[in-house]
Amino acid sequence: MSIETDVVIVGAGPCGLFQVFELGLLDLRAHVIDALPIIGGQCAELYPDKPIYDIPGYPIVGALQLVQNLLEQIKPFAPTFHLGQQVQEVQKQDDGRFRIVTSTGSEFLTKAVIIAGGVGAFQPVQLRLNGIEQYEDKQLFYRVRDPSQHHGKKVVVCGGGDSALDWALQMVDKASELTLIHRSAAFKAAPASVARFTEAVKAGKAKLLLGSVLGFGETDGRLTSLHVTGIDQAKHVINVDHVLAFYGLSPKLGPIAEWGLNLNKHQIEVDTEKFQTSTPGIYAVGDINYYPGKKKLILSGFHEGALAAFAIKHQLFPNEKVQLQYTTTSTSMHKKLGVSDTPEPIATN
Repeated sequence: MSIETDVVIVGAGPCGLFQVFELGLLDLRAHVIDALPIIGGQCAELYPDKPIYDIPGYPIVGALQLVQNLLEQIKPFAPTFHLGQQVQEVQKQDDGRFRIVTSTGSEFLTKAVIIAGGVGAFQPVQLRLNGIEQYEDKQLFYRVRDPSQHHGKKVVVCGGGDSALDWALQMVDKASELTLIHRSAAFKAAPASVARFTEAVKAGKAKLLLGSVLGFGETDGRLTSLHVTGIDQAKHVINVDHVLAFYGLSPKLGPIAEWGLNLNKHQIEVDTEKFQTSTPGIYAVGDINYYPGKKKLILSGFHEGALAAFAIKHQLFPNEKVQLQYTTTSTSMHKKLGVSDTPEPIATN
C-alpha cells in the first residue's frame, strides 16, 4: 500500500532536515527519502569531522554535530526516514497528488515534493590509474569515515579544494608524514586554509608537491608509492601508506533528470519566491537548485526551505490565511515544539 503524506522530501542532508522543521511548524507531515544508508547527506558521508564556520549562532560546529543538532531540533515532528533507496518514478495523479516509487519498491502518495538532494546522487571523482581501484577503502580513500585509521601513517592528500586542504591540515600533526599533491599553484580552497598549510610546509610539518599523479608502485599486494610528474616535468616517487583523494564530486541527478524539470546544467531551476520548479507542486532547495545569484551555502538552503514551506502551506490550503508566528513568543509554536514554559526574554542594558 502507498504511504500517504503531505510532503515527501528527497534528501536527508542539513537542508532536508531543516525542511522537516519548517514544515512541522506549519502542521505539515513529511517523509524523507535518501539514497545513502545514513542520515546527514554529504556532511555525514564525506566530511563528518569537517568544521563549519558560517552557521549563524555557531562560531564553529562539526559537520556531523550539525546533523545531530538538526535531528534533535526536528524530534517534535517525528519524521519518517526511508534510507538506502532512490526515487525512481514521480507521476502526477488525477487528484493533484504525486505518486512516488523508490528503488526498493516503496510507494508514496504526496501532495508536494521537495528535492533537497545536495548535488544529486554525487560520486567522488576518482583517481584514474589502471589497477589502483583494488586498494579503494583499504589504502585509497575518497572520503574519511574514521580519521584515526590514518594516524601514524605516511599520508598523501590529492587535490586543491576545501576538502583536500581541510583534511591535510587535520592530518599535519597526526600522520607520520604528510604530502599534499596538487596539479597547479592555483588552489580552489579558502585562502586562509592555503595560508595555514603553507605555514605548515615552511615549518617542516608537511610537504607540498605541484604535479600530477601518473602511476603507482606496489609490493606484495600493498600500495607503496605514487609516481608524480611535477609541473616542471621532474619525476617523483612518493612513499605512501594511505592516499586521500579529493578531486571533487561528479554531480549525477540520476532519475531526477528524467522528471521533466527545467535544468541549468546539473541544477534544477526554481523561482525565488517559492523555490518551486517548472512543475507545480515540486520544489527544490539547497545545492541542487539554481536561480540568478545562487550561492551554494547551507545557510542559503535553510532560507530557501523556510520560504518553500510557506509556499506549500498556501498550495495545500489556498483559502487559509497563514499567519507568520515567531517561535520566541507564539504559544502555539511552543506547544508544537514541546516547550512547557514560555522562556523569559533575555535582559539587555
